[in-house]
Amino acid sequence: MSFFNPIYLQNAVRAALDEDLGRAGDITTLACIPAGQKASAVMVPRKAGTLTGVPIAQASFHIYDPSLKVETLVDDGTRVEAGKPVLRVSGDARSILTAERVALNYMTRMSGIATLTSRYVDLVAHTQAKICCTRKTTPGLRAFEKYAVRCGGAMNHRFGLDDAFLIKDNHIAVAGGIKQALRAAKAAAGHLVKVEIEVDNLDQLREVLDEGADFVLLDNMSLDDMRQAVALSAGRVKFEASGGVTTDSVKAIAETGVDLISSGSLTHSAPVLDIGLDIEMI
Repeated sequence: MSFFNPIYLQNAVRAALDEDLGRAGDITTLACIPAGQKASAVMVPRKAGTLTGVPIAQASFHIYDPSLKVETLVDDGTRVEAGKPVLRVSGDARSILTAERVALNYMTRMSGIATLTSRYVDLVAHTQAKICCTRKTTPGLRAFEKYAVRCGGAMNHRFGLDDAFLIKDNHIAVAGGIKQALRAAKAAAGHLVKVEIEVDNLDQLREVLDEGADFVLLDNMSLDDMRQAVALSAGRVKFEASGGVTTDSVKAIAETGVDLISSGSLTHSAPVLDIGLDIEMI
């Protein structure tokens, strides 16, 4: 399922290892563990969840020490139980202990995102609506966090400002209105680039429908207004609902008939999935 640019992955992991090792390396491990000592270890979730980040954990161990043997026991996107090992690493004990935290940091963060995403996806499974993420990601970790969203069963919104046109309220204000902003965007868009525009009310939606767009983002609208928007469009545009979406509200939003529901909380507020690394001496 991984779709990482391998250079991106290696550069990110190398930077994380360099940050952790600092100037002198792992002084605790170097002092306490004899050179040449062998060990094996397993990564084990302490709670049930959706596992994600195995390729990054593997890279964390292999980049630090290519001689380490890393076994994948569970693939990304799998729902796992507490206490069931998901990855095994064996070889030089010093290397395992030194790379451990970077590997766990990536896996716990990404698995937390995938686990929360899975909850959203389950809640709307009876509807046509698809869950998607936003650009509210941790700087430097966007590709990993958006990958975790996909492992949780949801879709990615744009990866950056250059992926698609998303005309928001401030663009409309500065451009002079909905029609002016839409016309400018459509004139600049290539044939493969979609144009989406945000509206706050049904009057703005009517103006968009007259002018034409690919997607309309319904920002913080009431459930009744969302239902009216879907009826008013009669299939002319696709709708994305956004603003304050939670696990308590997402089911009702999906049942209005919108096509997409985006939530920044998938990436900016997901708690980590607690995963530990348990050492066994060889």
